[in-house]
Amino acid sequence: MGILGWILLGLIAGAIAKAIMPGDDPGGILLTMVIGIIGAIIGGLIANAFGWAGIGDFFEIRTWILAIVGSLILLAIVRAASNHRRPLAH
Repeated sequence: MGILGWILLGLIAGAIAKAIMPGDDPGGILLTMVIGIIGAIIGGLIANAFGWAGIGDFFEIRTWILAIVGSLILLAIVRAASNHRRPLAH
């Protein structure tokens, strides 16, 4: 998969993850894309750790599932980190 494939995969997977886990998100479209790309890498690494096939071609359903699951995991981490830094409102 080329760089444009990774960018498109990241943008769509990040947007789907944000739609599945609605809430207050830091950043905009660029952060969504980065979450999706890194989420795809995380999903592929998790799959490889369990002995499953990792990220494949752009049009494989396995690629999309791994990218979305990895994006959900990363989005939860990003939200927890950003909420931890915010002062409590009184």
